[in-house]
Amino acid sequence: MKKFFLIAVAAAALPCTVAAQDAKPFLGRWNFTVTPATGKPYPQWMELLEKDGKLAGRVQPRGGGWRPILGAKVESGKLIVALSAAGKGPALNWELTAPATDRLSGVEKRGDTDGPLLAGVRAPKLDRPMPKSWSKPQAIFNGKDLTGWEPIGNVQNNKWIARDGELVNDNPEVPGVKNPGAANLKTTAKFQDFKLHIEVNCPPTGNSGIYLRGRYEIQIGTEGGRLPDHEMGAVYSHYPPPANAELGLGKWTSFDITFVGRHVTVLRDGKVYHDNVEIPGPTGGALDSNEAEPGPFFLQGDHHGIIRYRNITVSVPKK
Repeated sequence: MKKFFLIAVAAAALPCTVAAQDAKPFLGRWNFTVTPATGKPYPQWMELLEKDGKLAGRVQPRGGGWRPILGAKVESGKLIVALSAAGKGPALNWELTAPATDRLSGVEKRGDTDGPLLAGVRAPKLDRPMPKSWSKPQAIFNGKDLTGWEPIGNVQNNKWIARDGELVNDNPEVPGVKNPGAANLKTTAKFQDFKLHIEVNCPPTGNSGIYLRGRYEIQIGTEGGRLPDHEMGAVYSHYPPPANAELGLGKWTSFDITFVGRHVTVLRDGKVYHDNVEIPGPTGGALDSNEAEPGPFFLQGDHHGIIRYRNITVSVPKK
């Protein structure tokens, strides 16, 4: 997943002091659907906190990592969230009201111009106990063809094929040529809680991702090493891999991922990368923000590199 979108300029922050009772309807985690005038709706996410009479928080834009909000204030029952300051373009703000319990609605504004409509619902807690037993692992890739999988996104440039028992994104990086963006790939089946085993061989400059329920990315490959939580094995933008972990690109490596509610445990080649950590909300590139619902596995193919996956199996809780 590449990092892009909102740039925070702290000097332009909105005043943050607010009466606690005024802010209460807006506090917490929110799953948003953003509907532009043209094009398809897309998901975003916000967390708003109040401490010592001041508001702070973060927003997950459409792609890339989450961004801290510049500031927030409540005026006449309306929450105004500053996302970016004026610079190359007008300032970007969200203006939100709470028309009903656990719901927000509003508009994204660039300067004084209304933009996409915003509809938010309070994010579910998803606190579930670990299942007592799991089903036998079942293969969700047959090694022969794409049965059970379908391309999404730029489907006209689908590079996914089954080859030699592997699921391959045959999208080589060409030096000096901008990647046109190939298709991603997702399962036709949807899953709630699960244990996933998957093996991947990512080239040294490759960039992909494994999305859990289509919403939460485990980073595959590299973005150049500047941000540890954007590197191989990270829960993208939230938790980096262990300190001094090797990228280990250009060779086969395995991931075993247990996901229950919003808590995930990730083992790479048997080493614990993340131990029952909470994923607070959808990461950039999520298919939707419907966190309470099951979702597909989705493999990122719209970056570069011939990414190869194999031996993909899933266990689910026994009823």
